[in-house]
Amino acid sequence: MAEAIGVIFKKAGKIYYFKDDDQTELNVGQQVVVKTVRGVELGEVVTDVKEIDESNLKSPLKPIIRKATLSDIQKAKENEEEAERAFDICLKKIEEHGLPMKLIDAEYTLDKKKLLFYFTADGRVDFRELVKDLASVFRTRIELRQIGVRDEAKMLGGLGPCGRQLCCKTFLRNFEPISIKMAKKQDLSLNPSKISGVCGRLMCCLRYEAKNYLNTKKELPNIGQQVKTKMGVGRVKDRNVVKETVRVELKNNEEFEVDAAEVEVKSSKKDK
Repeated sequence: MAEAIGVIFKKAGKIYYFKDDDQTELNVGQQVVVKTVRGVELGEVVTDVKEIDESNLKSPLKPIIRKATLSDIQKAKENEEEAERAFDICLKKIEEHGLPMKLIDAEYTLDKKKLLFYFTADGRVDFRELVKDLASVFRTRIELRQIGVRDEAKMLGGLGPCGRQLCCKTFLRNFEPISIKMAKKQDLSLNPSKISGVCGRLMCCLRYEAKNYLNTKKELPNIGQQVKTKMGVGRVKDRNVVKETVRVELKNNEEFEVDAAEVEVKSSKKDK
């Protein structure tokens, strides 16, 4: 076990762990300068010192270089502005080379020793000549990194079908496997347009909401069960897990919706 501090480099980004050899007092929210596999970068502390199992790490813990200074923060802002200009230049170069790729983002490391470009493409792209061209323009190390459509959505952001900002952009740090089975368990329409996010993949919320749906469904009467209500005895015809209500059909075929807490189960039948 080793003591480490969690650091992120983008909002809702993956947490990376670093060791604090100087025993500097670092608080959550403070910015720090660290050395990563990409180079020297500016990050934000998101966890207090905690013990982690080094055997689960892909590489040895790297040290935190220092607390970020005002100069570091200003440099990072300047790098962002220069990266925007680099993005525009790269777009033109991609067009000149006729490459089938979509440029998503550009960023410099804090020390400007590396300029990274992120892109999506349907298949592999031979961008060797593009890299040489870009290197001659920016006079620094160039790295082109192909990403997936989910990573693209996380970088660009946007609004989901729910009308809120994308979960991956606001709080989901990692992408977890999602299956159509999760949609079935939540009684959702299996129409792809209804359960897919702006990235075209199954919506992330299908996974992290699945457990709540299953727990709530256990507390609701099953479809087909007979229940006693203020209006009389009837049969559960449908249920709304989100609202925690059930639609009851009486013997005279009259239907109404009622809170699940207001009904009493009279018999037990399996879900249809």
